Amino acid sequence: MNTKQLAILVAVGLALGGAGLYVRNQQSAGYRQSSAQLGGLLLSGFDASALTGVRITQGTNHLSVVKSGNDWTVKERGGYPANFGTIQEFVRKLVDLKATQPLQVGPSRLPVLELVAPDKGPGVLVELLGADGKPSRSLLLGKKHTKGGQDDGGGGLGGMGGGWPIGRYVMVDNKIETAALVNEPLANAEPKPEQWLEKEWFKVEQPVSITVSHPDTTNSFSLSRTNEFSEWALAGAKPEEKVDASKLGVFGSVLSSPAFDDVLIDPQTATLGLDTAVQAKIKTAGGWTYTVKIGKAQEGDRYPVQFSTEAEIPNKRTPGKDEKKEEAERLDKEFADKLKKQQEKLKAEQARGRWTYLVSKWTIDSLLKKRSELMVDPKKDEAAPGGDGAPSPVGLPPLGQ
Repeated sequence: MNTKQLAILVAVGLALGGAGLYVRNQQSAGYRQSSAQLGGLLLSGFDASALTGVRITQGTNHLSVVKSGNDWTVKERGGYPANFGTIQEFVRKLVDLKATQPLQVGPSRLPVLELVAPDKGPGVLVELLGADGKPSRSLLLGKKHTKGGQDDGGGGLGGMGGGWPIGRYVMVDNKIETAALVNEPLANAEPKPEQWLEKEWFKVEQPVSITVSHPDTTNSFSLSRTNEFSEWALAGAKPEEKVDASKLGVFGSVLSSPAFDDVLIDPQTATLGLDTAVQAKIKTAGGWTYTVKIGKAQEGDRYPVQFSTEAEIPNKRTPGKDEKKEEAERLDKEFADKLKKQQEKLKAEQARGRWTYLVSKWTIDSLLKKRSELMVDPKKDEAAPGGDGAPSPVGLPPLGQ
């Protein structure tokens, strides 16, 4: 090889080396070293006391939980009260988020981690609203990190397979250099309004009278008892009717701890069957009256329900005979405390009464019963030993012989 050929080979080698270095630099140019520090807070400096709302977006679905005066409401449910405990716990998790693994990633790796904005990919965007109602901080939530899943060996980006979630990939304020893995999966960061509703609505205590009216009046019935400890009696029971006392026991705790699944916005009365509803009027030993309307079954065996509350609350205590001063003061204070709680309960329940709820069947199942369903089952009665139609014991002649 002569000198000229050697010079050409050296020149070609330098050119190829330069080209490779250029390509490598171009490929790594988009990668950013994470500014998150191991164990450092992701939302350092965020003032939770100035929070006025939380907005969650996933795909085309949205959730807005906003502060209205001193109350929190769910915008997508017409301003229905939100569960403050749920909000408080969620925000606390966000404020306490720490980086368990800072990441060095580029744009090409973001889809793998699902750190892609909702309008372009599977990411979940959580926006924290400030005093002006605009986002003050934001978190883009990506793929959940799991334990017990398959590790792809991708430089710490494993755990993408099955197993249970123990963390999540996140990015703060849409800055790629903040990408990190945190040890909180934030499972409830979903735009599902029903999960953020305040679920306390009303509560029936010590019922003593229940009247259930069906569109078909032959199915209607009325029950009563002298106090919350006595047995129920069916009004207008005919001599030939055999009431099954065991079937009436459930009415002692009717709607004592009711639950609802969701709130219906702009309910259509006819469509929901509320114009021909089953209606129950329940009176309690304490002077409270509840009127409950139940429409026709919807998808998932759930029913639309409306209710109203009335109460006769005595505002004065009748002193007992020969009460001593100390005793009277104690009883007056107990009465005042009870009166305040009852007034607050009435106010809250009447406020909730303007909504229409979606309720699972098991919650209102006893109020859907028909009069005939309160009776002894004739087939079971006949099958019982000694019942009508039962065969005589072997070896004994029929009675009367």
